Amino acid sequence: MKFKILLALIFVNLMQAQKLNFPQTAVTDSTIMEQQMPGLALQVISQLQSQKYRPENNVDFLDNLFRLQIIAKDYKASAITLAQFRNEFADHNMAGYKFIEYEVYSMAKLYEAETKTSFPNAIQTAFNEKYASLNEKQIPRIDLSLNGDVANYRKLFKKALDKQKGKESIDYGSALALCKSYLNYKTFASIKPTIINLLRVKDKERFIIENKDFKTKNGNTLTITVIRKKENKSPLPVILTNNIYAGANDSFFGKRAAIYNYVGAVVNTRGKRNSNDENNPFEHESQDIYEVIDWVSKQPWSNGKVGMIGGSYLGFSQWAAVKNLHPALKTIVPQVAVGIGIDYPAQNNVFMSYMLRWIQYVTNNKYTDEADFSDFPKWDSINTKWYKSGKSFRSLDTISGKPSKIFQRWLDHPGYDQYWQKMVPYKEEFAKINIPILTTTGYYDDDQIGALYYFKEHHKYNKNAEHYMVIGPYNHGGAQSFGFTYVNNSPIDKVARISIDDLAFSWFDYILKNGKKPEILKDKINFQVMNTNTWKHVPVLEKMHTSTLKFYLQDHKSNPSVFKKPSHVSFTKQIVDFKDRSSKDSYYVISKKDSIKTTNLVYFESEVLDKDIIFSGNLAGYFNVSINKRDFDTDTSIYEIQPDGKSFLLSNHLVRASYSKNNEVRQLLEPNKIEQIPIKQSIFMSKKIKKGSKLLLLVGVNKNSAWQINYGTGKDVSEETIQDSGEPLEVKWYNDSYVEIPVYED
Repeated sequence: MKFKILLALIFVNLMQAQKLNFPQTAVTDSTIMEQQMPGLALQVISQLQSQKYRPENNVDFLDNLFRLQIIAKDYKASAITLAQFRNEFADHNMAGYKFIEYEVYSMAKLYEAETKTSFPNAIQTAFNEKYASLNEKQIPRIDLSLNGDVANYRKLFKKALDKQKGKESIDYGSALALCKSYLNYKTFASIKPTIINLLRVKDKERFIIENKDFKTKNGNTLTITVIRKKENKSPLPVILTNNIYAGANDSFFGKRAAIYNYVGAVVNTRGKRNSNDENNPFEHESQDIYEVIDWVSKQPWSNGKVGMIGGSYLGFSQWAAVKNLHPALKTIVPQVAVGIGIDYPAQNNVFMSYMLRWIQYVTNNKYTDEADFSDFPKWDSINTKWYKSGKSFRSLDTISGKPSKIFQRWLDHPGYDQYWQKMVPYKEEFAKINIPILTTTGYYDDDQIGALYYFKEHHKYNKNAEHYMVIGPYNHGGAQSFGFTYVNNSPIDKVARISIDDLAFSWFDYILKNGKKPEILKDKINFQVMNTNTWKHVPVLEKMHTSTLKFYLQDHKSNPSVFKKPSHVSFTKQIVDFKDRSSKDSYYVISKKDSIKTTNLVYFESEVLDKDIIFSGNLAGYFNVSINKRDFDTDTSIYEIQPDGKSFLLSNHLVRASYSKNNEVRQLLEPNKIEQIPIKQSIFMSKKIKKGSKLLLLVGVNKNSAWQINYGTGKDVSEETIQDSGEPLEVKWYNDSYVEIPVYED
């Protein structure tokens, strides 16, 4: 009997763990809802701290906890948790500004209760106190923190609340999402107008901020924002940023340059902010930036020297600027630079679905459409609808409900032709670039291929290029700001946790003010070897590894070693039916902790490594394949399978086979003939792999909603539909194919 009672209690506790109390009256009555939210937050905190729901990454745990504590009105505990979060997020107080909006809200609530003052007065006290405590270099980022869209937060909160109609309880995931959307709306609706006005007062005390509508020779309008420190009276070098993401970023870039004792100038591209011109991203930067540099270099606050900085599109802009180099432009710092036509909007000639989302992000209005861009369910639905429909990739914009001339124009150029070549330096044009350059990118950077492309082409055509690169365990955001403690849920080495801002402006001091060369730049290429807590420095890319391991397409279970050339040639056959649009996926199960998706892929497992190795560089090699069609898109990944049962993605590679030898000219495959596909422009990585690990190589066919689908007819892939799929694709992966693994040894 006691045993049955115990089982019943366990069952009740499990049910309580799965469902939390939240009455349906809270959905329709705002007063009841406000009363219920603190209690709901306490319930969610209890679950968050349990073994079942506690995130493995402590940063994620603290992120959720401090928000829930605010909702539960435990403001003092929230302040402590937020401080812990910042310390975990980044070393050296580099994240001291992060989530300042929630901190000011909490401080104001405390002041309001303790001093019986009005909430607006409490906000002013809280903001002034927090502002005074910030390191000066963190002040420019306040604008970014306060850039919340109140109307969108209200919409998202209502959507989360409406999901609970007719229910008397709520599951953990929904409760956490509801609490977070509630806090976003509550915080920004309460403080944004007041705190923005307070920040503007502080700006006037510290900076001179001027805005100008600049007319180009062709009659186009560009908006330029110039920001200077009031205390700097003499002319200074100008740090220019060309920004398509008009909005809070303009203030950030301008103030950041001013804080580092430069003049900050930010120009918005055609069609942005005050410009009524047509917005055609990437197409006019070279011409427009030349005229802007000419203007800023001749202003009384300029000493005639100009440098440029920025990441992603802003990194691309700097390469556009040096295609038509102005004498006043003395250096550029392209960070995570988009390789236009190289890695975006197509990666190795395979167009990505994301391109349409990005186009709408920057063209829907004069600023950026943050609400639309961050509506992940919407874009996932659009891409899934296209994928399941079997319609051509050209129809994606129509399926989205918003046809796009830009999207269609980009699709007209599947090869790296003159349309893309005219936007940035091309071949011998790199030889004319004789200004110093500092490139930063990361192992997890979405535009790493582009950043490395510019670096390689510059050094290829200009043997005396003063072009340095810093690359480490950074993602797209980190390589243009600072090294986060965790990237992709993995901690990075302490030596990699540097300020990219400090590095960039130390470089500007070195070039523009005759300062000291940044300490980290001991050679042209400076890379951090993960899991060793060290940086390495080499003169050329080829020196980043000292030897290679050839991983042949064979499995160690039936061969002595995957690293030894097979004694006889055979193949692994793969069948991919393009008509099949089922959502069923397959996985390689590593352990209870981890698995790897293997849909449309075949895998080859190495033997256990008997010593440590350092994987350092890009995957290379060749695939010898035979297919029954004229083309396909290869998808390759290599993982480290760690002794603890976890996987780590080391590198991946995607390419259209018909462009693999030459990205400018399509060379279709001959059906049922063995063809060779080179592996070029893969993702770079440098990491120590410990003894006892093994490598898992996945090769296969790209077929999913994130990319074009190549049906293999030889026609324009953007025009192909599921009706073109014909018989299933048959790939014979020959075992004398190999992926070349770069290995570094001291």
